[in-house]
Amino acid sequence: MMNQILYAGVIGLFLTLVGTPLLIKLLARKGYGQYIRDDGPREHASKRGTPTMGGIAFILATVAAYFLSKVITGNSPTYSGLLVLGLMVGMGLVGFLDDYIKIVKRRSLGLRAKAKMAGQLIGGIAFAVLALQFPDNQGQTPASTKLSFVQDFGWTIGPVLFVIWALFMILAMSNGVNLTDGLDGLATGASVLVFGAYTFIGVWQFQESCANAMTLTNPSACFEVRDPLDLAIIASALMGSCLGFLWWNTSPAKIFMGDTGSLALGGALAGLAIVSRTELLLALLGGLFVLITMSVVIQVGSFRLTGKRVFRMAPLQHHFELKGWSEVLVVVRFWIIQGICVVVGLGIFYAGWAADK
Repeated sequence: MMNQILYAGVIGLFLTLVGTPLLIKLLARKGYGQYIRDDGPREHASKRGTPTMGGIAFILATVAAYFLSKVITGNSPTYSGLLVLGLMVGMGLVGFLDDYIKIVKRRSLGLRAKAKMAGQLIGGIAFAVLALQFPDNQGQTPASTKLSFVQDFGWTIGPVLFVIWALFMILAMSNGVNLTDGLDGLATGASVLVFGAYTFIGVWQFQESCANAMTLTNPSACFEVRDPLDLAIIASALMGSCLGFLWWNTSPAKIFMGDTGSLALGGALAGLAIVSRTELLLALLGGLFVLITMSVVIQVGSFRLTGKRVFRMAPLQHHFELKGWSEVLVVVRFWIIQGICVVVGLGIFYAGWAADK
């Protein structure tokens, strides 16, 4: 059964390595190039016209990798897996419409703010409501109405508050990845690290699942997660797909993921956190996305309250560019920050399990 994780990652990697250049040619032929802000770093002007909407490549590769791994091993999809994939595709579709209107319709702001928010709300509410359905033989549903850190803890918030909480997570993470996607390879590389962490978490939860309580040395330390192995398969597929895409997205980028990709990745991260019962841990595992989002909140808040800016430009990566850091230097150092967040997050995850033992 564990072979599915390897198959999904390798297939996702292969599909984006081979498929992304084909998508680049198609988008370039259609003239679907990136719009670049005039008030940003001057070095970015050369990126104008680079094909965007590249998220299509790793969305399709992830879905294909997941289902091909099932076909190869003869296993069936699970509700948890399908819900996370559905959320990713749904958020990606909202991002695709936004990109399409920006590029094809030549409307620089893309979707109207209300229309974009409505699309995200519909996708998020559908995911949250469905995640509380489909109990298995042990009565486990994909999500739970309890808050979670390294696993569920005692606070039950009820279905209505759960839907609101899930929506907040989905919107916060999808917009966080969107804000991070401002430099070549930055968001893609950071996402690879977080999906790698969720591959590990899914494997660990599967091995220590309460469904296997009879074979565990300490059943009280087990994880009550409905389909942990399938979550590891999806995380592996996403990791492989993003890694293959990064080959073409790293500096100098041949293609950008666009809102199509950033909203999809954020939705996938939030979905994985919710169904793996690691909701609050995501703030640490995805620490770079949180840091960059907070830089925008601080910048806007400071300007409105005092009329002064804290950073030369927000999001944070552009502040360092305007300080004279090269784009590659910013990206690599931010990857290091993200790597530290992942290591600390996984350490806390393991420590929480060890403490229960």
